[in-house]
Amino acid sequence: MAIIDEIAKRRTFGIISHPDAGKTTLTEKLLLFGGAIQVAGAVKSNKIKKTATSDFMEIEKQRGISVATSVMTFEYRDKLINILDTPGHKDFAEDTYRTLTAVDSVIMVVDSVKGVEEQTRRLMEVCAMRKTPVIVFINKMDREGRDPFDLLDEIEKELKIRVRPLSLPINRGSLFKGVYNLHKKYLNLFKPSTTKVAEEMLQIQDINDAALDKRIGEKDAAQLREDAETVEIVYDHFDVNEYLKGNLAPVFFGSAVNNFGVQELLDTFVEIAPEPRGRETDIRFVEPQENKMTGFIFKIHANLDPKHRDRIAFLRIISGKFERHTYYHHVRLNKNFRFSTPVSFMAQSKNIVEEAYPGDVVGLYDTGNFKIGDVLSQGEDFQIKGIPSFSPEIFKELINTDPMKSKQLEKGIAQLTDEGVAQLFTQQPGNRKFVGTVGELQFEVIQYRLQHEYNASCRFQPINMTRACWLRSDNQQKLDEFIRFKSTSIVLDKDGHLVYLAPSEWFLKMERDNNPEIEFHFDSEFKTELV
Repeated sequence: MAIIDEIAKRRTFGIISHPDAGKTTLTEKLLLFGGAIQVAGAVKSNKIKKTATSDFMEIEKQRGISVATSVMTFEYRDKLINILDTPGHKDFAEDTYRTLTAVDSVIMVVDSVKGVEEQTRRLMEVCAMRKTPVIVFINKMDREGRDPFDLLDEIEKELKIRVRPLSLPINRGSLFKGVYNLHKKYLNLFKPSTTKVAEEMLQIQDINDAALDKRIGEKDAAQLREDAETVEIVYDHFDVNEYLKGNLAPVFFGSAVNNFGVQELLDTFVEIAPEPRGRETDIRFVEPQENKMTGFIFKIHANLDPKHRDRIAFLRIISGKFERHTYYHHVRLNKNFRFSTPVSFMAQSKNIVEEAYPGDVVGLYDTGNFKIGDVLSQGEDFQIKGIPSFSPEIFKELINTDPMKSKQLEKGIAQLTDEGVAQLFTQQPGNRKFVGTVGELQFEVIQYRLQHEYNASCRFQPINMTRACWLRSDNQQKLDEFIRFKSTSIVLDKDGHLVYLAPSEWFLKMERDNNPEIEFHFDSEFKTELV
């Protein structure tokens, strides 16, 4: 099959939301409707688990939150769908922002009870900046939530995007009966089931059909017709091109946990969602139809399977055809690598991939050669634009509480910080280790994973530092003097580059004013080595 046909088959998207909006539940139900799993909570072996398919880390199961991006692939109506389920918690937003560089569209989940929340606003800003097409799924309609039209108004106002409802709920809360598809002009009534797809679905092609009154009652039928008329009058006509430009968000209503409204969402998604798109680089725009394979690493995860201590780099294919046992050029290292066991994902289940195409996400077993943002190509050297990096906001010292497990701790903290959700700094003499993050929860996750994945015991001790600054100067003498006078605040990052940890913004401003020959950068891309 020609590469253009393979591209046309694929849809790669992310699911994003504020914590507890039902994002991971929706992911699971999409897999359920897609036939990738038969029962909610099941993996491919069909064993029932109490936790969601996409939440595979033990701490995620205990806390009930997603803290790592999961990748899942399934086929539906002749389309190959790649889902990236992202963390909702703000402390792990950096992982989500990077994941958004690897998708071509997103489904944003909004809680019908709480409406638009803080993290939803932040994520939408990233989508708007990238002109990423967005579909909104208003979840938990089986709860006593807010009026649907109030929610639509809030989404337009708070998220600064025009909306167009493509489905309407039949009542809400305990009286919730189903959804009417405005896009396809039919009604679907589901029997609530938290584990299986309902087998009986009523289709009514015309909203004015008298059969509607018999099935949902005259009062609800009249309200539905009134709501449908309101939509036609108040909201813009649905234009696929406006959606693809990121200017218009189609909206669906439902209850993911009860399988209401999910199929309408999925059916419309495969119809309108964009095919895999190219990416902007520092030299040119790379189109997916190009013959030469290119791809970039957007995520690294250690111990995806704790039993095997594996480290996997997630590669998003941009163009061409990726093939197993084929050499590809690692741009940063200027070396060629080939991969004998590339894998695709179904949460924690993995399958060997013989070939992959633009839009696909491939897992590469890694011994430490990859960093986030690295490019693989068939010879061309470039860097992907727009992969975000964040300066840490919270710093703590890593204290080893079991000296007999020092090697395990060293290995564990090195591998976990390679994943990009925290940064590791070392101070000499003394080999003191400092970890910087953008959120408190990351320390809890790191401590838990060190204990359970590496058998290393530690604690984190707060330090009086608020900002990390990478240093560079053409005046080596001035730089040496600054290092000598500020030795208690000078550390090295994982690559051996100089970093100044500022105790406050006031101190940082003073040091910058007093040392004009030294450049203070808040992005690790600006580096100088300690000599």
